[in-house]
Amino acid sequence: MPTQTTTNLRQLASDVLSHALKAGATDAEAVVYEGDEFSALVRLGQVETLKESGSRAVGLRVFIGQRTASTSSSDFSNDSIARLVEGALTLAKITSEDPFAGLPEAHEFGQIEEDQHLYFDDVNEMPPAERIEIARRTEAAAMAYDARIQNSGGGDFDTSTSHKILMNSRGFTGEYRRSYCGFSAAPIAHDEKGNMQRNYWFSNSRTVTKLENPEEIGQEAARRTLKRLGARQVKTQKAPVVFSPEIARGIIGNIFDAANGDAIYRNASFFSGMLGEEVAGENITVIDDGTIIHDGIGGFGTRPFDGEGLPTRRTVLVERGILKNYVSNTYTARKLNMKSTGNASRGLAGNPGIGAGNFFLEAGTLTPEQIIGDIQSGLYVTETMGFGVNLVTGDYSQGASGLWIENGELAYPVEEITIAGNLKDMYKNIVAIGNDLIFRGASAAPTMRIEGMTIAGA
Repeated sequence: MPTQTTTNLRQLASDVLSHALKAGATDAEAVVYEGDEFSALVRLGQVETLKESGSRAVGLRVFIGQRTASTSSSDFSNDSIARLVEGALTLAKITSEDPFAGLPEAHEFGQIEEDQHLYFDDVNEMPPAERIEIARRTEAAAMAYDARIQNSGGGDFDTSTSHKILMNSRGFTGEYRRSYCGFSAAPIAHDEKGNMQRNYWFSNSRTVTKLENPEEIGQEAARRTLKRLGARQVKTQKAPVVFSPEIARGIIGNIFDAANGDAIYRNASFFSGMLGEEVAGENITVIDDGTIIHDGIGGFGTRPFDGEGLPTRRTVLVERGILKNYVSNTYTARKLNMKSTGNASRGLAGNPGIGAGNFFLEAGTLTPEQIIGDIQSGLYVTETMGFGVNLVTGDYSQGASGLWIENGELAYPVEEITIAGNLKDMYKNIVAIGNDLIFRGASAAPTMRIEGMTIAGA
């Protein structure tokens, strides 16, 4: 991205701030975003959709004492910026005062100075024809894998790059760029009765040099799809449940939601009042880290500063089963009489929320095969459906499908079942944790086994 653009965006942020302060704001914060996206979908070998788009926008948050409001615009003209500032100040004047409102204190601002390797030019340098060809190859490999695969949801290839600048009236200026690329295939398989199943697999990175082989990804998508054929229900029972990494990360993700400072302040979480208490088994350590760099590449949740200009950091939420920290931004930290954990997340408009960096359950020592190997009868979950988590009570109930375990082996596919329990018990009943922690997104967890869940079926 040329320096000229960077200068223009920084100047825009600076101009918006000074305009807001001159117009009567006591404090202000501007965020300027610019991004490009590309996506191609190939289905049955033919290009079905091709999209390329660019966007840029500016967001403004103003304070008049302890009144606050925010506005945003994708129009960078002088008239539009004037309306943006005027709109924010007009709104701020009619909102109620909030004793917790305000930018962080000046000494709290900062950012990671070292290069976190979040941006790679090669994402944009790959010709579109090459990206489409990777999508085509991935789908073709899935289709060729087995005669039962006759149809496809398609193969796709996506890239995106973004550039963000955050500036405020207390002297903070920060910016970073990020890049992303990834591809996948979603084959559809038929059994002899005409029943259909689908699944998918993918590869993604910040740089094209780290993407996996398209044929291998297509074949893995095919294997995952074929494993679903012939799925049946099982009888209602209590049994051990093993969660694949893709599903385990969602269950562990509920720890972040339960430790969210906003939910804690509202007393709307089963972690309320639990700091220093045992909330999980001794084998459980859960970490949020916005600074991770894997193999010379920044993690999907890595960034130099959070949505308010505080440096990102490593926060241990649960250490050996003990709840050590809540996660918060400046606003919720003030409400809880604590310090921000650098987890402010910021869109263009609205007040900052609370978001994770790279969030994960520390790996164990067992292979997935070992975890499954000593189960006489149980469930291996590969997909969940619905939104059946109550963070106030901890109640958990989700539709599920996967594979039934018999005598330590994956025996046959199952579907149309529900798994249920309570997170307060589930976190204490994680009896085995895998060594297969791989980040395919900003959150990750290895394979894990939970005892005594209810499986509702036939």
